[in-house]
Amino acid sequence: MSQLLIRYSRILEIVGDIVKVHVPTSESGASQISFGDLALIESQDEGQAILPRTAQVILLDGEEVSLQVFSGTKGLSTHSVVRFLGRPMEVTFSPNILGRTFSGTGEPIDGGPALTDEPRIEIDGPTVNPARRILASRMIRTDVPMIDVFNCLVESQKIPIFSVAGEPYNQLLARIGAQADADIVVFGGIGLIFDDYHFFKRTFEEAGASARTVMFVHQGSDPTVEALLVPDMALAVAERYAVNEGKRVLVLLTDMTAYADALKEVGISMEHVPSNRGYIGDLYSQLARRYEKACDYKGAGSVTILSVTTMPGDDVTHPVPDNTGYITEGQFYLHNGVIDPFGSLSRLKQHVIGKVTREDHSQIMNTLIRFYAASQDAEQKQAMSFELSEFDERVLKFGRLFQKTFMDIDVSMPLEEALDTGWSILAQCFKEEELLMKQNLIDKYFPKSDGSSPTSEQEHSPENA
Repeated sequence: MSQLLIRYSRILEIVGDIVKVHVPTSESGASQISFGDLALIESQDEGQAILPRTAQVILLDGEEVSLQVFSGTKGLSTHSVVRFLGRPMEVTFSPNILGRTFSGTGEPIDGGPALTDEPRIEIDGPTVNPARRILASRMIRTDVPMIDVFNCLVESQKIPIFSVAGEPYNQLLARIGAQADADIVVFGGIGLIFDDYHFFKRTFEEAGASARTVMFVHQGSDPTVEALLVPDMALAVAERYAVNEGKRVLVLLTDMTAYADALKEVGISMEHVPSNRGYIGDLYSQLARRYEKACDYKGAGSVTILSVTTMPGDDVTHPVPDNTGYITEGQFYLHNGVIDPFGSLSRLKQHVIGKVTREDHSQIMNTLIRFYAASQDAEQKQAMSFELSEFDERVLKFGRLFQKTFMDIDVSMPLEEALDTGWSILAQCFKEEELLMKQNLIDKYFPKSDGSSPTSEQEHSPENA
């Protein structure tokens, strides 16, 4: 008999958003329910107008089945009944989902037409067969110079933005989604306030990117358990676009610390033994299962994951950023409103720099960072009232130009323009022989003046006469 026709009325316990129900086993002693199956919880109380609530099996313990209720258990009683649907959680996938916004349970929330008859796919499937993966070799341009020049975003990469509360990480993520040269952008928002949700939606619309964007949004006012579905739905859709349609898909997730907090809350309800700072013991595995969906598929498209991981108290040893760092391939460190070049790292950038980008990319990147580090040292000397040399003065000038030209997250320019700009600010501050770069690149790209050196004005000024 179909499980959908059987009602189970023996509710054992309701704790938080978890409902435990007694389900008799078959004659062979095996459970008739599968892990991950969906269920409908209906109220039996007369005169109580409560719609059926969707839940998912998260634990099988003999004849005791634990259900996670997506919309919360408020109003449910032990007189409710449970019907199992015999299938796992699914999400709508069709060409009609582009430009649409869905809730944490996969229901449209943008006021558009219903998608009831559209095809659906299972979420939270296994990771890709390693034999189908190929080595990352293509760049995703973002037009953010601190990323494109210094820490390239590479197709199939999984990389977080490490930040703290109050930093403009959502503004940065929205700009990247609007400007990136990906075919499809899949956005997953976890625990967003309405203003942030509206900001992302408006940014994509104003940039003309909404037609290639799918949004899954869990707002802060929604039940906590719905936050757990957002990454799985976003990644299931992204994977299907990449494999079936050969698309280059960029997945944006914010905030994965809120996702980990939701895991912790569910774990407490399930009476799991807490680990470091109260988080569940398998936090690493739960995060890795999602991040490992990033892949460049042989003969198909790719999935690239860019997430936000907030660090409570700016503590990089916090369990969420600490575990994330072991899984991902670098990080962008957003600090004081800018992407910090010294705290950021892309471990895959060597696959594209100078290979799919311009020949001077590696040299200009290293030289800019070298002189910017020198400007930081000169600033310390200045702050401590040490006497500055003429070279220190030029290094300080370079540091100010570098911060204004590259580090502001509102700066937007194509990679080639950013490289040319790097040469330009070097020419304003230094002589050719001070760059310590390959001479053939200097001859080709260093801006030529009218015969005077970049420092000639300083050398012939009255102070230096």
